[in-house]
Amino acid sequence: MMTTREAVELFRDDDLIGIGMAADAVRRKHHPHNVVSYIIDRNINYTNFCTEYCSFCAFYRPMGHNEGYVHGHDVILGKIQETLDLGGTGVLMQGGLHPDLKIEWYEDMLRAIRERFGRRIWLHCFSAPEIQNIASVSGLPLDTTIARLRDAGLDSIPGGGAEILHDDVRQRISRLKCDSQEWVDVHVTAHKLGMKTTATMMFGCGETIEHRVHHLEVVRRIQEETGGFTAFIPWSFQRENTSLGRYVKEEATGVEYLKTLAISRLYLENIVNIQSSWVTQGLKTCQVGLRFGGNDVGSIMIEENVVSAAGARNKATEEELRRIIRDAGFTPKQRDSLYLTYFLN
Repeated sequence: MMTTREAVELFRDDDLIGIGMAADAVRRKHHPHNVVSYIIDRNINYTNFCTEYCSFCAFYRPMGHNEGYVHGHDVILGKIQETLDLGGTGVLMQGGLHPDLKIEWYEDMLRAIRERFGRRIWLHCFSAPEIQNIASVSGLPLDTTIARLRDAGLDSIPGGGAEILHDDVRQRISRLKCDSQEWVDVHVTAHKLGMKTTATMMFGCGETIEHRVHHLEVVRRIQEETGGFTAFIPWSFQRENTSLGRYVKEEATGVEYLKTLAISRLYLENIVNIQSSWVTQGLKTCQVGLRFGGNDVGSIMIEENVVSAAGARNKATEEELRRIIRDAGFTPKQRDSLYLTYFLN
């Protein structure tokens, strides 16, 4: 098992190809059948009102802003129907941290989705900061909050809100949002309640190499304890329309992304799936990432509002994702949200 010191040294190593080859060997151990997966789903943002004012976010609107919204059931159900009509199998639903929406609002929404669509759609919803906010607004313990959401229809929890799991960084870029331990608490509690989650890392926001390695160590320790993470997804900070972008003058390069992806695969040997992102780095870098440890390219993203608001403009169709997978020497397979089932296509 790689040590934190070894990981720091690897980040400082200039042998990008050697690091990539080592990561590719670990990928082959986990995925010997030469398959790279993707999913068809949609990001639904039920509200953009938020009280946290994170410096890396260009999506949120303060309470009372004339561009703010809270979607009603009809809008959300309509978006889900469109997703199913396009061959989608799941939705990733997230929003801002709204100070007035108690748990009953979320339960009503989840139950309305289940009543209309049954099990035809997988509900991968609510980041750790959102769940902490729901618990706080509702005056409930964390485990009760997650259990009630699960019982109302929630299937799994995305890894959003992690950014860098080091409070020195979080105090600088998102000081009002949940701290590192609160993020950890949500995921560990969900795992103990039988729910799977994903883990993420947003890097290139002015953190040090040591901060990145600390983040990877936190994720690895949780996986050792619970085994509840289905995947790890690193992506790079998009600075263009954000207040943090005034201080972080350059975004992470393709080389930096590939090295971070590869080291994630090497350090997180206990997480089977590592996603190569096209959303922030583009299709070509995503494709190369499949030889740097990635075994999944994520979603075609029928709808995405948060990263695009920060300046990301990359788009992809299902056929484009299948093409870059084939051209990299792999077999493309559409998967489900738990990375367990491949569909015939």
